Amino acid sequence: MIDKLDLNSLNITEERKSQLKQIFPEVFTEDKIDFDKLRMALGDEIEESPERYEMNWAGKKESFKQVQIPSKGTLRPCKEESVNFDETENLYIEGDNLEVLKLLQKSYYGKIKMIYIDPPYNTGKDFVYKDNFKDNLQNYLEVTGQVDGEGKRISANQETAGRYHSNWLNMMYPRLFLARNLLKDDGVIFISIDDNEVHNLRKVCDEIFGEENFITQLVWERAYAPVNLKKHFSPNHDHLIVYAKKIEYTDEFLLSRTDEANDRYINPDNDPRGVYKPGDLSVGPAIEKNIYEIITPSGRKVMPPEGYSWRYSKEKFNEQIADNRIYFGANGSNVPAIKRFLSEVKSGITPMTILKYKDVGHTQDARKETKELFNGKAYFDYPKPVLLMKTLLDIVVKDDGIILDFFSGSATTAHAVMQLNAEDEGNRKYIMVQLPETTDEKSEAYKAGYKNICEIGKERIRRAGNKILEELKEKNKQLKLGEETKNINLDTGFKVLKLDTSNFKEWDNTPNNLEQQLFNLKENIKEERTQDDILYEIILKSGLSLSEKIEVKEIQNKKVYSIMNGFLIICLEKDLNLDFIKAIAELKPAKIVCLDIGFKNNDQLKTNAVQIMKSIKFDGENSIEFKTV
Repeated sequence: MIDKLDLNSLNITEERKSQLKQIFPEVFTEDKIDFDKLRMALGDEIEESPERYEMNWAGKKESFKQVQIPSKGTLRPCKEESVNFDETENLYIEGDNLEVLKLLQKSYYGKIKMIYIDPPYNTGKDFVYKDNFKDNLQNYLEVTGQVDGEGKRISANQETAGRYHSNWLNMMYPRLFLARNLLKDDGVIFISIDDNEVHNLRKVCDEIFGEENFITQLVWERAYAPVNLKKHFSPNHDHLIVYAKKIEYTDEFLLSRTDEANDRYINPDNDPRGVYKPGDLSVGPAIEKNIYEIITPSGRKVMPPEGYSWRYSKEKFNEQIADNRIYFGANGSNVPAIKRFLSEVKSGITPMTILKYKDVGHTQDARKETKELFNGKAYFDYPKPVLLMKTLLDIVVKDDGIILDFFSGSATTAHAVMQLNAEDEGNRKYIMVQLPETTDEKSEAYKAGYKNICEIGKERIRRAGNKILEELKEKNKQLKLGEETKNINLDTGFKVLKLDTSNFKEWDNTPNNLEQQLFNLKENIKEERTQDDILYEIILKSGLSLSEKIEVKEIQNKKVYSIMNGFLIICLEKDLNLDFIKAIAELKPAKIVCLDIGFKNNDQLKTNAVQIMKSIKFDGENSIEFKTV
């Protein structure tokens, strides 16, 4: 019998049981967990007291259950809204991010280097999406007007609501839980937030990521002038909470050295080791044995300042003198300084926890950036500046890696990825996820033809990509002799995919008309769905990247799709025969997926197909994995 391709997203519960089984196989009995054995295995590490330190709120249990319900949706490609669809490795996904995060689990589990999100701050005015714990996909379709429903469920989370903080936490908890799964072991997440929910966010992240994986709480100086209408203080900062997936695997954080920083290095005595920066030789508190007199080349006698001593012992200092590592100034009479050579310092600068607007930009800079792209119109009130995002990217993703932003808003993250790649010739890729929240009919964006936030975000990426390419071409025209040409083969494209129900019909457990239900399932593909829709659902549900190159092959006048250099072969033909099945098996892929209707209820053909797959080895050892949908 041919196995069916699982059209659900990754089952989180089964995945975690599998992980537990690897660590404690002895606690499983007939695939069930024996909690008494688990307690014995853990010794005294079980907390049984009802009074314990924990974070709790109304609805937490239900929101966690939502994580455990696999999604039956899919992501449908939209080539007409994409840029360079067939070649790009960037993704722009429209849909409820909870469902999208579930759908990404199979393909991107443990593959994301950095996540940045700028979620609703829960100020009482901003948007909060109320999840439907029974069927979130259906809820999304109703909210976005794709199916009839009870009306839109997008609303402000008013502070007068009885569950003001709980509503926000119920939205954030399952999304952060799923996001952690997607991070690589050395991955990092940045979350923008203000004072309103920062305390709750820290506690939730401690629970999901672990307190030991907390890295820091950055402060971004987002404004430079006070708002005099405020009664007590005028806020001019936001926070960025930073957590690692597994802090022991996380790389050292370094900001790339700037020309300004390197210009501080000098070489006044023509030292053959190159430029250096004179550093202070004195240090406090004083160490008695390191207090001694130094005579400079000019004959001047120098002692360390009161309360300080020299950094080196007298013996070590003499060694440094012998190695020409002490600088006494141009005339040989300055207080001695240590030569810190640029060639010997770190390749970057350790970032600080306060991000000043002069270094990373502020909200006015961000508005100006979007206005320049949209001919003087600022369609977002509080976008993040590109420079801020470039700084975060530079710290974590040095040249190659996937960046995920599942509250993408104005798509600043995508803009920053392209800009940084253009500057350092990196190969970073992005995945943007955004709910197509409708724009206010009175807004400038709506009047300009942008009916939802996604339309603005996609257009921002298009315009930013074009602008970056034009700037690169202009720089190449102005190169001086000996300067290298800038790479203009930059990936400024993106694939648009949209959340929807599966392309395949499901059996209705309570059909009113059994005969009609059986007739409908004679062909299990929904009538309005295209081959591209089906192709991308199979790729997604097979656990392969949505940016994999797709090669079309023709075999016996039938079309097949080769994914990942032949790792997966997908056949969407509806009239299969044994010779054709043998021909695609001869390609020796790891997996083959065909349409079940292609066999036309011929059980003998199915049996023979299975035997063919068993007889041909894709790697000289394993049989070809053969499934149908």
